[in-house]
Amino acid sequence: MRISLKWLRELVDINITPEELAETLTMAGFEVEEIEDRSTWSAGVVLGKILEANKHPNADKLQVCQVDIGKPDLLNIVCGAANARAGIYVAVATVGAYLAAIDLKIKKSKLRGVPSEGMICSLTELGLTKDSEGIHVFELESPQLGSDVGPLLGLDDVILDLTTTANRADALSMIGVAREVAALTGSLLRIPNVSEIVIPELNTNSSIKIDISESEACPIYIGTVIEGVKVGPSPEWLKQRLESANIRAINNIVDITNYILLEWGQPLHGFDKDKIQFITDNQLLTIGVRYAKENESLITLDSQKRTLETETLVITANDKPIALAGVMGGEETEVGEGTTNLLLEAAIFAPIAIRRSARTQGLRTEASTRYERGVNQAELGLACRRAIHLITELAGGTVTHQETFTNQGDGITGTRELSLSLDRINEVLGPLKRGENTLEQSFLQPEEVEGILTSLGCSLVKTEARETVVWNVTVPPYRYRDLEREIDLIEEVARLHGYDNFCETLPSKGAAGYLPPEQLAVRTLRSALRGAGLTELMHYSLVKQGGENQIAIANPLFVEYSALRTELLTGLIDAFQYNLEQGNSTLSGFEIGRIFWKETEKYHEAEAIAGIISNGGKSWTRGGKEEPLTWFEAKGILEQVFERLYLKVEYKACSENYLLHPGRTASLWLQGKYLGIFGQLHPQLRQERDLPDEVYVFQLDLAVLVSVMTQGNIVRRKFSAYSTFPPADRDIAFFVPVEVSVNEIKQVISQAAGKLLESIELFDEYRGENVPDGQRSLAFRLIYRVSDRTLTDEDIDPVQQKVRDALVDKLKVNLRS
Repeated sequence: MRISLKWLRELVDINITPEELAETLTMAGFEVEEIEDRSTWSAGVVLGKILEANKHPNADKLQVCQVDIGKPDLLNIVCGAANARAGIYVAVATVGAYLAAIDLKIKKSKLRGVPSEGMICSLTELGLTKDSEGIHVFELESPQLGSDVGPLLGLDDVILDLTTTANRADALSMIGVAREVAALTGSLLRIPNVSEIVIPELNTNSSIKIDISESEACPIYIGTVIEGVKVGPSPEWLKQRLESANIRAINNIVDITNYILLEWGQPLHGFDKDKIQFITDNQLLTIGVRYAKENESLITLDSQKRTLETETLVITANDKPIALAGVMGGEETEVGEGTTNLLLEAAIFAPIAIRRSARTQGLRTEASTRYERGVNQAELGLACRRAIHLITELAGGTVTHQETFTNQGDGITGTRELSLSLDRINEVLGPLKRGENTLEQSFLQPEEVEGILTSLGCSLVKTEARETVVWNVTVPPYRYRDLEREIDLIEEVARLHGYDNFCETLPSKGAAGYLPPEQLAVRTLRSALRGAGLTELMHYSLVKQGGENQIAIANPLFVEYSALRTELLTGLIDAFQYNLEQGNSTLSGFEIGRIFWKETEKYHEAEAIAGIISNGGKSWTRGGKEEPLTWFEAKGILEQVFERLYLKVEYKACSENYLLHPGRTASLWLQGKYLGIFGQLHPQLRQERDLPDEVYVFQLDLAVLVSVMTQGNIVRRKFSAYSTFPPADRDIAFFVPVEVSVNEIKQVISQAAGKLLESIELFDEYRGENVPDGQRSLAFRLIYRVSDRTLTDEDIDPVQQKVRDALVDKLKVNLRS
């Protein structure tokens, strides 16, 4: 919101500098981003009169002007403007003046051999417009030559560029800012007087009726018919006020509606009543508000044809859309030079309805910005009457009819009552900085609280309760939307009194910071995966629709991002394929992220970790020949991560995941809990995507990993003393059914061997000739060692026999040795 200090001083007495005012507003929560001192734009620019304008002897498009600026000697100025002529009053930049808008300092010079002692300025050169057709010509009744042109052009002003928070819709108006400044500075507030409008008695034969079908979206609508208006240029004071807010002046009717928008924060819109009757082909008009129907369209004031969505709120005349409600009017009914009969709209629209309309059309305007934050409905009538007064004053015309629709009965107050306790105020805000005052006086006193809230427009009724003061506070209508609870009033007290006037309270002791165990576990996991050679990846949580149990997005930006992902593997496979298509090397990486799914009507989300491993069939070399990455080697990379984290993970055959090879997939289990899945990509998927055969993926439940890693500081590195005595190894070979996993065999061996066993290693597998059908030959090496002596055959042989017996009894193996 751009605030004109000149305009603001008409509403509230300000005796401080612009810089001090900016500091005060910023400390109160309204950040002033820029202070624009316009007086510097016209420094050294004075009012002059062209007495003579003769053709330049050496240039066809230049004129040599004799200009009077109220001094004894005339100025000789060369001017290239086509509208320069004798007898007009102009802005003259004298020698030494600096024009900041065009970064030019005026000096004496010669143009095509003729001396020039200044410059006759256009509005562009003074920074008031982007384009000008020529020099600016003043229309003045009693001109004073040589006087500063700043006051004539509205440049005797300072503009504050104010940023308001989303909850302070009232600060998007000059009156709202004036109220705030009056409360902050204790100055006198002057709200413009708005007298009542004489409206003719209701005519049952009136040509205008209001019929609102969407009363929730439009609770109040006032339609006023003003006949006999004369559309023309606005007076200079009105143009200058709009220009100070960067709003282009159009004509007196449109400019007045924009002026009320700036002054009261109430958007208004004027329709050409005759044009509405023409496009509806009916003299009897019914103005309505509804949501657009499918395939409806409207050409808005920016000459854009807009296809309306079913969420777009529109103003209709006889059910024909004529405007985007609260956003922008329609081109077919705009007010122009030929307008004589006006329909003035003043309405309240629901913020959510306007927000949806503006979003569906990709259009945001000054009006929609205010409606989205909430407009003060209690002052709607005041703003409407103020606009009617200005229209009848500046454009003539007569009010012939006014009709109002409301779904809120007779009283539109927009107030609420809140209870406020002095003890609660001081409990939240703490003591004040008051120097050497007593402890009792170091807190806010009742009269201070009352003064602050009264300055904001609140009315208070004080009661005594349990040795404290309690007020019943009535909130003013213009603060209805943001003062909802007791804590909101406490915030206003702190803001107005000044945050810097309260004591800082710091903890008596400091404590060393630390990461929660869960975060530490995730960081350790990331480090382990990177240490294994995997690159961390990151993808959007949004994907295309099409999977089972997906959660669809209600308002997606794109079809490609219209649902939440149910797993991480597809994103990794897509990234792997993209890298191959771009000529990059094969990708080995991991991702930690959230997945989402629904079961019946319930929605779920969880954190998962997934990875992809491949070498593209290259870089692994044996005997001078390149070999592809095998399933066991890829599993070894994952095992390396688990070993670093001191996790013992079990593998079981699995064939349920449609993305993975049914015969080369394993489910992972950790302490009896399902951890995830690991396997090779399905051959059909690899063929469809033209991927190498040796691509392996895994997806793990992060919650299960973290829960185990945070048990008893399991991720902390541990030291185990090693034995100085030599190991003793024994080999054992046997036939075993193929459905018996190596993990099961290792568990049986470990339980039977006891504490003497240091490690187990599978070193041979054979299937083929001389092996019974449905079985395979496995050979294990068992390493025995203790830390206090060298083991003998008498120690090892009984243990080895127990292992043999256990394998036969529990797994029905057929021993070969």
